[in-house]
This record gives sequence, structure tokens and C-alpha cells, in this order.
Amino acid sequence: MSAASQRRRSWIPIADDSDFPLENLPIGIVRSADGYARVAVAIGERIVDLAVLARAGALAPVAADAVELFSAPACNAFLARGRTVWSALRTTLTQLFSESATAADRSTVEASFLDLTHVQLQLPIEVADYVDFYSSIEHATNLGRILRPGGEPLSPNYRHIPIGYHGRASTVVVSGTNVRRPHGQIKGPTDIAPSLGATRLLDFELELGFITGPGNAHGEPIATADAREHIYGVVLLNDWSARDIQGWEYQPLGPFLSKSFATSISPWIVSLDALEPFRVPNREQEPAPLPYLHVAESWAYDIDLAVDLQTPAMRSRHEAPVPITQTTFSRMYWNMAQQLAHMTINGSRVRSGDLFGSGTISGTAPGTYGSMIELTERGAKPIALPNGETRAFLEDGDLVSMRGVATRGDLRIGFGEVRGTILA
Repeated sequence: MSAASQRRRSWIPIADDSDFPLENLPIGIVRSADGYARVAVAIGERIVDLAVLARAGALAPVAADAVELFSAPACNAFLARGRTVWSALRTTLTQLFSESATAADRSTVEASFLDLTHVQLQLPIEVADYVDFYSSIEHATNLGRILRPGGEPLSPNYRHIPIGYHGRASTVVVSGTNVRRPHGQIKGPTDIAPSLGATRLLDFELELGFITGPGNAHGEPIATADAREHIYGVVLLNDWSARDIQGWEYQPLGPFLSKSFATSISPWIVSLDALEPFRVPNREQEPAPLPYLHVAESWAYDIDLAVDLQTPAMRSRHEAPVPITQTTFSRMYWNMAQQLAHMTINGSRVRSGDLFGSGTISGTAPGTYGSMIELTERGAKPIALPNGETRAFLEDGDLVSMRGVATRGDLRIGFGEVRGTILA
């Protein structure tokens, strides 16, 4: 077993199946009962208050203004500092949490532990902008076959350009936030007779999202070779979708009300440094993209993803959620560096706290698709649940949970989960 796949030892108890070992150290925002929000890090079953560590002087090697930096109610200021500060925090926390930490360091860390029952996990960033891509060729192909039967499933530009659209930053919400079934125009029997109503085809989209730190000057593109200086890390993302509203509105400008009502993300940001052991070769692209989209290093990550569903009937009988799909992030056609390079090739500005969704992540076989519209062939083949219920699309009261984990040897890095319950 390689050294990269062996877990480091910490004096803090960490279960073997924990999403947050010493190698992870994801950052997020917690709010205590007094309403005070600040930056924190997860390790094992513990949450460490970085503001408390900073006031004790333990984070002096990270930044001279560490107290102010980690007392902020969002991670944006920390993210804006860039890789030097990111690496300094990771190195310092690793030393404080490792089994070689001194008794004094352990005492300082213990004083920063937060009681899990008295804090709330918050949105980790103030979302500056939100862009969602369409980066799984399997998903694009599946959706094309469903929506355009008998026609070419992929648009002519798909293999040449990372397709995306700008979403609503104001409706990005943290895991656990309930999602109200949205209203919008829905196509009637003819194209000239739409009606206004609640969506009947409510869907989830299984995605990952990357979050940026330092931005660029307006008019200055970001090259793929420089992407790691701008991308801090990754969250789980559910881009909820109203398929019937989408079908009526998306031509010619794409999604609008069908996507903008809610996008859920997980509360912990997992850094690219933590994901380094799980990098795998990029997927081959044919034809080769234009030179500005060329990447000289691996940007694919071997991350396993799953979606669980719990209906109101299951919840009333205390039945656990059941998995309805499992897939992998490693086979995405377009990667994060290409997405960032394409988004800025026209000189568009990127800011600290920008969120970029991967687009729905799907595999090639049934049971590996990242949305209900694919899993059920737009409702034609409902999913059969173990309790005898079926689902063509999401119904009121349904709870959707998404999980992500990367494993290699005995090393396991997780993302926690992103969940949301549908309200009428």
C-alpha cells in the first residue's frame, strides 16, 4: 500500500468510516445559539472553532489577522487569500491534530471544540455568482434521447464547448433547507395554451460544485494551467429541477424558473489538496478541444456518489432512506479547469465565493443516472421502492439525500451529505 493511501494518526478519536479524517479537514461555517457565526473545520465527529484557535494564537502561522479572518460569517475572505494561506492552514491544523501534537496544543484544540447539539451548519460561502455546467456526456446523451427521440441526442457543439448557464446565487441554500414545490408556466395541449401551476415533474440533479478563491481582473482570462490557484475545493450540489416548467421555457435561452427556485449544497468544502490522492487520468476528448481548453495535468477525481430517497410513508414507519442511484465523478467529459477557462475566456470576472456546478453526473447504465428524468425515462418507468411505493418524479414530503466519498487503500475522504425535503 502506498504512503498516500495510508491514514495519518490523530489524537482526536476518528472512526474508520468517518468522512472527516485528518487528511480531509473541510472548512465550513457554524452558528451557535447566541447567533455568532464563524469559520470551523470538521474532524471525525468534532467541529473545531477556528476563531477560538486564532484567539489562542494557534493560527498565527496562517495569517497575521487570523482572528478577524476566521471570525467572519462566511469563508469568502479566507478563500480570497489564495494557496499560500490555504496551505498554511492545512499544515498548521495537521500539526495540531496529529498524534505528535504537544500536550499544550491538545489543550488549546480541546478548548475550541464545539458542542454539535448547540450549533447549526450554515451556507459556507456568501455566493458571489453561480454557474451550472452540463459536463457529463452520458447525462447529455440520455436527456437528448428522452427529449428528442429519433434525433441526434447531442447538440453539435457539445464536444467542443463546456456548455453552461448562469443560475441564481440568491437561492443557493445549505443542506437541510426544505424546498417548496415551485410554480411556473407549464405547456398545455397546444403550444399556445400554457397554464400556471405547481410543477408535477419535480426532479433532483446529482452534482459536485467547485468554489473559487482569488479572482481575476475584468478582461483577464484564467488559463487552465492556473486553475489550481483559483479553485479551493468542492461541495456536493443538488440542482433541483422542474422538468415540465423547463420543457416550456428553455427554448431558445435555456433554463430559467425551472432551476432558479433552489440549489442545495453541502455545508463542508473539501479542498483540492485533500482530494489529491484521488486524481485519475482525464477522460479522452474527441475531437481535441481548442488550445485554450487543453489541460496538461489530471483534473478527474475518483469520487463515488449516491442518492437516497425517503418517502413520508417510510418516515412514518421509521424506515431508513433507500439508495436509488450510484455513480462516479471520474468520467466527466469536461473538467473544472476547462470550465473555469471557458467561463473567463471572454474576460468575465471570477470572485471569491463563486460556485460552479458540474451538471448532472450520470453513468452509462440504469441505476447510475443522476436524475429522476433519466432513471424513470421521464416518468414512463417509475422506480419501485422496497415498501411497494413507486416514484416517477418527486412527491411532497420526499426527502432526497446525496452522499459522496473517495477511497484508496485505507484512506477515505467524504463530503458529508446534502439533503432536502419537498414541501407542498
